[in-house]
Amino acid sequence: MRFLHHLPLSPYCRKVRLVLAEKRLPFELRTEKPWDLRPEYMAMNPAGTVPTLVEGNGRVIPDSQVICEYLHDEYPDVDLLGDRYARIEVRRLTAWIDGPFAQAVTNVYVTEKYLKRISGQGHPDATALRQASANLKEHIAYFGWLAETRAFLAGDAFSLADLAAAAHLSVIDFTNDIDWSTNTHVHDWYARVKSRPSFRPLLNDRVSGFVPPDHYADLDF
Repeated sequence: MRFLHHLPLSPYCRKVRLVLAEKRLPFELRTEKPWDLRPEYMAMNPAGTVPTLVEGNGRVIPDSQVICEYLHDEYPDVDLLGDRYARIEVRRLTAWIDGPFAQAVTNVYVTEKYLKRISGQGHPDATALRQASANLKEHIAYFGWLAETRAFLAGDAFSLADLAAAAHLSVIDFTNDIDWSTNTHVHDWYARVKSRPSFRPLLNDRVSGFVPPDHYADLDF
């Protein structure tokens, strides 16, 4: 059995969970609180970040993108990158989602609404959340342009870029901070991804002390 050390509502952990599910690879989740700096975990991943994947043979793979690239190479039957030209755009968009988009939007919501509460770091910063909301509107417009002009976000085929984007948006949706009526193209694309069998377990996630909106698990939202 392989284990995925994760933190609930981490978009990076969700991305890896989706890739594992798309590739039909069984795994068991183990919750890890990075701020605890658990010695056993730090020995596996000195950066102390989540997620970290531990294969059944003991091989340790840290970092969400490193894990996804490893899974692509090790279990190639389900291809989520595409050919050598298509994967340029898949990797570009995935890097943008996990980088600038996460820094401006997702990580702010996760930190202010979730991590501060469960780690006892104080109350949410209202100013930071207002800026994240403004940033989200701008980025949703870009997602909308992609969804309108392509079959999938990185082009003609379903890919890691779709999983990365859906992982981030699902976290923000859990906190009820997306107005899906503002962009029908994004809504329709997300509904397609949300309906995939790999996505269903994420919709069943519940976090103590947090209640997602009624539409969160609704496939026909």
